[in-house]
Amino acid sequence: MTLGARADQSATPLVARTVAVPAERIGAAVDSLVELLPEADPVAWLRRGDGLVGWGVAAALRASGPDRFAEADTWWSATAARAVVRDDVEAPGTGLVCFGSFAFADQPGTSTLVVPEVVVGRRGDVAWVTTVSAWLDRLDGLDDVLTAATPLRPPVGVRFADGHLNGEAWMSVVADAVARIGAGALEKVVLARDLVATTDEPVDVRWPLRRLAESYPTCWTFHVDGFFGATPELLVRRERGLVTSRVLAGTIRRTGDDGRDLALAATLARSSKDLEEHEYAVRSVAEALEPHCGSMNVPEAPFVLHLPNVMHLATDLAGVVHDADTASSLALAASLHPSAAVGGTPSGTATALITELEGMPRGRFAGPVGWMAADGDGEWGIGLRSAQVEGSAVRLYAGCGIVADSDPEAELAESQAKFVPVRDSLGC
Repeated sequence: MTLGARADQSATPLVARTVAVPAERIGAAVDSLVELLPEADPVAWLRRGDGLVGWGVAAALRASGPDRFAEADTWWSATAARAVVRDDVEAPGTGLVCFGSFAFADQPGTSTLVVPEVVVGRRGDVAWVTTVSAWLDRLDGLDDVLTAATPLRPPVGVRFADGHLNGEAWMSVVADAVARIGAGALEKVVLARDLVATTDEPVDVRWPLRRLAESYPTCWTFHVDGFFGATPELLVRRERGLVTSRVLAGTIRRTGDDGRDLALAATLARSSKDLEEHEYAVRSVAEALEPHCGSMNVPEAPFVLHLPNVMHLATDLAGVVHDADTASSLALAASLHPSAAVGGTPSGTATALITELEGMPRGRFAGPVGWMAADGDGEWGIGLRSAQVEGSAVRLYAGCGIVADSDPEAELAESQAKFVPVRDSLGC
């Protein structure tokens, strides 16, 4: 699935209008925003039933290579500066907004920013519709916008197969990484593997989006240009001068037994291996944000985040940004990427080892994904618990942080647990 989009570099200004709508017109159900999406060119960013969905392409940019973030940020600044905006709501996510997903590596991979023609948003009891066009006469028709689209189609004949490496081969890769860490080459590396699903008919991405939003409400469910998932990790949010980031590293699989899971959570909170992995990730984020923040709050100890399939060590960082005029939320995301949570420590050494050992292109897996407003505020998650859909093929990704005490069999089991959200979302 790809954007039916033009890379709009013209000087024609976009015209955006945001109007308030009664929240009850959208509905209170977690999946009610997804129900509005047409099958063509949908974008989404959802959590706890709130968020943004959009469709159509008013403008778009594709970028690649080491300058992809800077190129996208410059393009967006110029596009927003030319735009004519009427915003009757003035809340986070209103006015002119873009959605984006970025490749993990400089090469290969393509990154995308897209400005939808229609965006519907909800935040608590406030709801709105934004319409965007280069032509004033296309800014009407709210009744059509707030009407449920065609019914969502479940995948037909889903079959799963190993991706680039089977389980045994991937465990050998993990063992190689552990040996290199033990020899002092690096402290941590995050290694990913893939799983391929094929179907009898092209996949309607709205189906897994709805199931992910329902099953993982505390995660950020997203879709941009065929890349979808439900990430538990917020790379960075910039909102009215405040910068926040949620760091996850250190994982244990849930059993489904509440008593047993509480004991496992306590074990995770005391695990020297997982605490070491988590410390690297928190430190990398704090060091990247510090130049942009006048003050920062970094908790001394993580908490345990409970998700339906796994539990993570988590830390929420916060700071007050002092360079909002020059550092957009996307620029902040670029300064954080790749954090130790998805790359490793030291970053350059770990990234080189990923390229050497994984044996596959990550595409947009573990890259920034999210949205940004005209003023640079926005939210960018890390593209985890994710997959890329192209027609009747879906490539699922999962990664694990490898440190000196990592056990290959345990890491394989962890990767299998991380496939569960997207894998289950493809079922009926």
